[in-house]
Amino acid sequence: MFKDDYDETKGWSAAKLYSEAKSNLVNRNYSEAIKLYTKLEARYPYGRFAQQAQIELAYAHYKDSEPALAISAANRFIKMHPNHPNVDYVYYLKGLANFNEDLGILGFVGNQDMTERDPKGAVDSFDAFKELVNRYPDSKYTPDAVARMKYLVNALASHEVHVARYYLKRGAHVAAVNRAQFALATYPQAPANEEGLVILVKSYDALGMKELRDDAERIMVRNFPDSPYLKGRAPGRKTSWWEIWNW
Repeated sequence: MFKDDYDETKGWSAAKLYSEAKSNLVNRNYSEAIKLYTKLEARYPYGRFAQQAQIELAYAHYKDSEPALAISAANRFIKMHPNHPNVDYVYYLKGLANFNEDLGILGFVGNQDMTERDPKGAVDSFDAFKELVNRYPDSKYTPDAVARMKYLVNALASHEVHVARYYLKRGAHVAAVNRAQFALATYPQAPANEEGLVILVKSYDALGMKELRDDAERIMVRNFPDSPYLKGRAPGRKTSWWEIWNW
C-alpha cells in the first residue's frame, strides 16, 4: 500500500504561499488558509511574509471559531514581535477572541445569562483590551476596545452579584456579603452594584449587623436615589424597604 504524500505547494516561494493563503482567507476558506499560513511560517520563518502570516493565522483561527488557537497565536506573535507596528491589532484580536470564547457572554446560548457562566473569558478579554488601551491609547482599535471594556465591567460585576444573590437565597449571608463587597470594590461604577447594595443590606440585616446594614443603606440611597428597590421607603413604615424584596 502506497501513501500519497504529494504536496502541490512544494517549492512554492514565500510570496506564493502568502498570496494563496490570503486568497483563501478573503474567500472565508479559513481551514485552507490556516494550512497555508502554517506551511509558510514553517518553511520561511523569517521576513515580512512570515510576520504577516502569523497575524493573519491568528485572525483565521478566530474566524474559524477556534478562539483558543487564535489566542495562542496572538500571544506568540506578541512575544516574538513586541514592537511590531501592527501589534496593537494583535492585542485587539486577542481581546476579541476572549470576548467571544464563551458565547454565553452575550446571553445568546440556551437563554442562559452570562452571569451564570464562568467569567474567565470575560476577565481575559478585559485584560487584553486594557493592555491595548494602556499601551496604544491612539490606536484606531482603542475606541472599540474601551466600549467593550465598559460592557465587560458590568458583565463581570453582574456575575459577582449573581453569585451573591445565590448565597443570599440559601441563607449563606457571610458569603453573600463577601461577593457583593468584591463587586463594589472591584467594579465601583457598574450599574449591577445597585442590586449588590441591596444584597448587602439584606445580608447585614439577617446577620444582625445593624450599623453595617445602615451604612450600606445610606450608600444605596445616596448612589441610587431613584432605585425601584427603594419603593415603600416611607417614614413610619413598619416593614423596611429591603424586607419586601425577595428573589
